[in-house]
Amino acid sequence: MRHFEHLAPSVRNGLFHREPGVFDADSPARTLAVALGATLYCPGTRPALAEDVVKQGERGVVSMVVCLEDSIGDADVEAAEENLVRQFARLDQLRPPDAEGGPSLPLLFIRVREPGQITDLVRRLGPAGRLLSGFVLPKFTEERGVPFLEALTGAESTRGRRLYAMPVLESPELLHLETRTETLAGIARTVDKYRDRVLALRLGVTDFCSAYGLRRAPDMTAYDVQLVASVIGDVVNVLGRADGSGFTVTGPVWEYFRQHERMFKPQLRRSPFAGPAEALRTALIQHDMDGLLRELHLDRANGLQGKTCIHPSHVAPVHALSVVSHEEYSDAQDILRPDLDGGGVLRSSYTNKMNEVKPHRAWAERIMLRAEVFGVAREDVSFVELLAASVGTTE
Repeated sequence: MRHFEHLAPSVRNGLFHREPGVFDADSPARTLAVALGATLYCPGTRPALAEDVVKQGERGVVSMVVCLEDSIGDADVEAAEENLVRQFARLDQLRPPDAEGGPSLPLLFIRVREPGQITDLVRRLGPAGRLLSGFVLPKFTEERGVPFLEALTGAESTRGRRLYAMPVLESPELLHLETRTETLAGIARTVDKYRDRVLALRLGVTDFCSAYGLRRAPDMTAYDVQLVASVIGDVVNVLGRADGSGFTVTGPVWEYFRQHERMFKPQLRRSPFAGPAEALRTALIQHDMDGLLRELHLDRANGLQGKTCIHPSHVAPVHALSVVSHEEYSDAQDILRPDLDGGGVLRSSYTNKMNEVKPHRAWAERIMLRAEVFGVAREDVSFVELLAASVGTTE
């Protein structure tokens, strides 16, 4: 699979200086962690789950989570598990192991409630378990996390194929100031011990807000809620370092997908959308996407990759803003030049900034990894053109 595969080759050629690379479930973990992009969640009770997975794959989704936790009621867990097993079997029929030329299925994960579900579901999935890439582990702390990861390790050995964990950092102990440092240290110990199985760490901002009876409005980002912003900063500080000890930390969910009454002005300037794209700007504002776009920029500025999504309309903006700009790529190439291993400072090729080789090296390496999976836009192509092309294929 690869990002933007749903676009016609001629369209991709017009958008990309360097097209997105190909990857699959067996690619290196560092590649998959970035390639997750917009991870689309859906409840395990969906009656046409298999067909939905195929459809979303055809529309550019590369990672999905089937949720057995907060998205369904406590009384529906057993029925959701049964439905999930049936739907995976159906999906296995739609996409048999020797199929060629068909649609690429997204990487599939299951969000469970308890460790025992991991062992049980892997057993019940049978041959269709080949479609499973791993599990999402809720309310992750050291105490809760170890049993989950031990169950995953056991299920992996039974299945004979790699299974990844994506812990969700959302517990009150992590939010509360008096327990945050100790909780973060415990999480760090746990995920480091199981490093080979931890694909990415996900932030559960809705649960953070719930602990204080808060909910951000559609014209505010997670970073406008100071309680949330502080914990995001601390999570990245401890778990997202670029020195080789860190993990990929994904952006929080954006909850809105319909128009609401606004208190503040739209957050999208007109100039990037001048001309034919003005209608796209209007549509984004009407569906509260301007707030999502701003939050995506802030995610990136704060060291987060990808995003948890609860609606298909969120996928295209996340992926469009994940493409590396030609300017970023040019800067990264300059910084990583072999003849500059000893450091130094140079003016950027765009002549608008200073590139300092040693301090900017980790940034440049991350840019190059993102370029591998999301590609590099042509010099005259912005996220507006990328988004317009993607949105046009899903309407």
